Amino acid sequence: MTKTVAATTLNIMRYVVIMAGGSGTRLWPLSKQGTPKQLLKIIEGKSLLQKAFERATALVPAEQVLVVTGKPYLDVVKGQLPEVKDENLLGEPEGRDSLNAAAWAAAVIAERDPEAVIAQVTADHLIDPLKKFVKAFEKAFTVAEESPKTLVTLGVIPTFAHTGFGYIRRGEKIPEVKGAFKVDKFVEKPKRKVAEEYLSSGKYWWNSGMFVWRASTFLALLKQYFPENYKGVTEIAKDPAKVDEIFPTLVKTSIDYGIMEPVTNGKSKATVVVVALNVDWRDVGGFGSLAEILDNDAQGNSTYGNTITLDAHDNIIYNDEDDSIIGVIGVNDLVIVRTADATLVVPADKAEKIKKLVAKLAERDARFV
Repeated sequence: MTKTVAATTLNIMRYVVIMAGGSGTRLWPLSKQGTPKQLLKIIEGKSLLQKAFERATALVPAEQVLVVTGKPYLDVVKGQLPEVKDENLLGEPEGRDSLNAAAWAAAVIAERDPEAVIAQVTADHLIDPLKKFVKAFEKAFTVAEESPKTLVTLGVIPTFAHTGFGYIRRGEKIPEVKGAFKVDKFVEKPKRKVAEEYLSSGKYWWNSGMFVWRASTFLALLKQYFPENYKGVTEIAKDPAKVDEIFPTLVKTSIDYGIMEPVTNGKSKATVVVVALNVDWRDVGGFGSLAEILDNDAQGNSTYGNTITLDAHDNIIYNDEDDSIIGVIGVNDLVIVRTADATLVVPADKAEKIKKLVAKLAERDARFV
């Protein structure tokens, strides 16, 4: 890594972009069109988005935090994050995957501050402790500041052979930065046996989907790989009124496929570095992961709200209605969820089919999705 003169980094402003646009259908009926999972207040009365904002403001002042979300969610986001200025809330007219969310935010920031460095973070994870999170991102910021052509990704040190995450294979160590490595490659969610091999090798970290980069570097790569997307987001940044017209036309792809993998494969002069994120990191993607943060009884039931059980074991029971109770007798390994307008009952090992159920329901009666 080549370093710039240290004094130069003193003039560089840091920003954080929170990606908060997912729909979270695997948590239906808690998560719906108007209240996706990142806006549900399920963590001690706070939402995942609010927790993400707390982490972001441990890195930068509130005025340097931007949030990219779906346009229908803007009012809820404003209500939950009153500290964020309106011009820092970017409402996508439709989802075009993570690359375009990141690109729009980068173009907006670059328009204001061409020398900016951006941390791209997620709004649907639980991360503890905060101190280690901050330490890892401080390191990632420093790498991006001192080596302008470097894209930094954060790799979570795995604790078990998870098959639901992508992985990063670490390459050679970077001598100048403790805990930083070149990235050999990004790999898809593995089968169980492969995940176990990854874990035992010690060379693979979970792909957190969080990054740090210079706005100018990211946009230059976007221009190289997706020139029409680059043209589109820079035009929106100059004239926000054009977002509804332009944003839906952008080529839809992820940051990993669109930018990180081509750079890792040597298709540019940029490089990709991974910094260790040694934290307790949980992706609250479905009811299994949600259960980890709920109250648990002696029979292994994970519960929320007004519930009662008898001879029932290892269930996930979530009652979102204060004026009602869920009673469960003699059943095991179920997910049972009640909201004001919907009830879900599914064997825990079939919970991955919730997305299909929601898709079917959307065709029949979209009021409930």
